[in-house]
Amino acid sequence: MNNRILLVDDESNVLSALKRALFDEPLEIISVTSAEEALETMAKAHFKVVVSDERMMGMQGSEFLAQVKELHSSTIRIMLTGHATLESAMKAVNEGEIYRFFSKPWDDLNLKFAIRSAIEKFDLEAENRRLLATVRQQSLEIKVLEKRYPGITRVEKDDRGAFVLPDISENEIQDMLNECEKETVQL
Repeated sequence: MNNRILLVDDESNVLSALKRALFDEPLEIISVTSAEEALETMAKAHFKVVVSDERMMGMQGSEFLAQVKELHSSTIRIMLTGHATLESAMKAVNEGEIYRFFSKPWDDLNLKFAIRSAIEKFDLEAENRRLLATVRQQSLEIKVLEKRYPGITRVEKDDRGAFVLPDISENEIQDMLNECEKETVQL
């Protein structure tokens, strides 16, 4: 997945300023002017990061980011606001589990670093999910092998710490490997 981000603000001049601030970043930037339009856009494409204003016509940013959390939980959420109150910040953090909170006017460099960091976080979490799925699949394969060949997964070490394998012929090992490959292909 490329580094696609979504900018959401009902003021076009703010969207233009954000795009200028991020111009030299290796990002695919999509911008929309309402939370409703953002949800429609997110239903059609995946985004690593969404940056939303808090005060917008229609749906507030904190409400929008809470929906993003529910519908697109892996997307990293950042909020911008020109009207920072403790209440709105707490609501955004608690309901939308936002990654960062910026007040307008924002510092371009800090915003760039936050978006870079958010993308790294997204990528690391995606890699963790992929690795976890691999471990689960391998665990299932080991359970199948253990059921078919009881004791095969039991590992013993000798007094020097070297692994001691039971006497299994080369043909038996090859048969087991062939069966594992067949089962992997069927899954």
